[in-house]
Amino acid sequence: MPKKGELAYLANTGDIGRQHSLEKPFSDPQCGLNLASIGYVMSLLPPAPARILDLGCGGGWTSIFLAKHGYRVTGQDIAPDMIDLARENAARHGLDDRLDFVCGDFEQIGDHGQFDAAIFFDSLHHAEDEALAIRAAWAALKPGGLLITHEPGEGHATHPDSIEAMRLYGVTERDMPPHLIIARGREAGFTQYRVLPLPQYLHHLFYEDNRYLRQRLSQRYWRRVGRILRLIFRPDLRRGAIVVLTK
Repeated sequence: MPKKGELAYLANTGDIGRQHSLEKPFSDPQCGLNLASIGYVMSLLPPAPARILDLGCGGGWTSIFLAKHGYRVTGQDIAPDMIDLARENAARHGLDDRLDFVCGDFEQIGDHGQFDAAIFFDSLHHAEDEALAIRAAWAALKPGGLLITHEPGEGHATHPDSIEAMRLYGVTERDMPPHLIIARGREAGFTQYRVLPLPQYLHHLFYEDNRYLRQRLSQRYWRRVGRILRLIFRPDLRRGAIVVLTK
């Protein structure tokens, strides 16, 4: 079963994988974009010291960033060895007073009405049943609480990197576009939603050193600008995005 792959992921990646998880985001080739993404997510949260549920936290780097900003954070992951690693990581940063970790399946969260916000940061697309996961997140939130997702869109499951991860580690890799998240959120009881572009799209347009930016007057460049602007102001609900749902 795919959840067996999630449970065994850290062990299967060996010492290199363990060190990578321990040092994230700085060990990741996409470190800059990960930092931008967590910054965007933090900007959408209620002010600290709000209570945050970090779902599918892995080695805990997102939980640590949130706790360092003053939030009271509970990180959750299905894999016991990942939770052990996250606790080790938190101890390195001296965050035991406002950061704790629990081991469990985010499709079956036991906490109810305790959190001001919940986050799926690149984790919901590993769910076997996203409806159960979103419903459980809804139950964990206080009235008016936020669920923020940062997830890939259509095409993720068939990307070569995803296919290789599924082959090597038996993990679940699924498309998790905004339209699916919104539909499941409405079914769960969320009343409002916002869809915001991933930082990588803005980076692709404005920060990459490529021929489009060196030849700003070309028609292809301006068509590309138009596509990005449409994404910002009228988000494509098939592409990866940050989705904010309100209970």
